[in-house]
Amino acid sequence: MAHVHETWMDLALAEARAALDTDDVPIGAVVISPEGKLLSTGRNEREAHFDPTAHAEVVAIRNAVKALQVKDNADGWRLEDCTLVVTLEPCAMCAGAIVLSRIPRLVFGAWDEKAGACGSVFDIVREPRLNHWVEVYPRVKENECADLLRDFFRSKRG
Repeated sequence: MAHVHETWMDLALAEARAALDTDDVPIGAVVISPEGKLLSTGRNEREAHFDPTAHAEVVAIRNAVKALQVKDNADGWRLEDCTLVVTLEPCAMCAGAIVLSRIPRLVFGAWDEKAGACGSVFDIVREPRLNHWVEVYPRVKENECADLLRDFFRSKRG
């Protein structure tokens, strides 16, 4: 399973790098279908669309719901049996979106020690008082994910 997570993380990293084109923080995400195929992609688009909610995870989740509706002619929003792969530990907003969309598995690269909500600062996705819990697989290609962010912020300061 670890090898598969790394392959998916490569796709998320490619999305993160694409965010650099719009001067967005390089965070990328992909949603993998229950069949193990790429369902959707997303990257930070806050700067591109002047939208504070356009985090990579939210963009990928929105795109996945649209893709499922087209594919299955469905009217639902539940991403049951899908996997979200993202380069940075999701924040509280994104963790809430993961729970509400019923994604059962989360794979992420780097920890977010300032705003992470999947095990570091908070643990929303495994909050026992909620009606949905998420399996979390952290630290997939952690160094590569962290380096991309570190280099981005270093270039902004320097």
